[in-house]
Amino acid sequence: MSVEAYRSAQRVFVIVYNGSAHRGQRSIDRLQGAWPNLILVHTPVHASWVNQAEIYFSIAQRKVLPPNNFTDLDTLERTLLEFGRHYEQIAQPSDWKFTRKDLHKVLERLDQPARTLQLAA
Repeated sequence: MSVEAYRSAQRVFVIVYNGSAHRGQRSIDRLQGAWPNLILVHTPVHASWVNQAEIYFSIAQRKVLPPNNFTDLDTLERTLLEFGRHYEQIAQPSDWKFTRKDLHKVLERLDQPARTLQLAA
């Protein structure tokens, strides 16, 4: 927020998920108190599009961002932009098949050892 074009912008929208670091009115007051032109926008609690961004960056991290592999920021920037162009060409939509019923099965299975241990004790 201290660099142009953010500093002189009439409004800057910052989209955040509902993490504890920026949730609630105190967070909004703190951030907008420091930067009056900042508008904090919270995503819905279960915003799946945020997860998609996290998935993309986890793929980029695994594919092109091995630790300590870049000598300078220009090389890092070029690598990320090249990967982004490449990924736009090869990416496929995810076919989500995990249902609420599947979740309940997993939770029941995870709960089984706990029940067995309780019975044995």
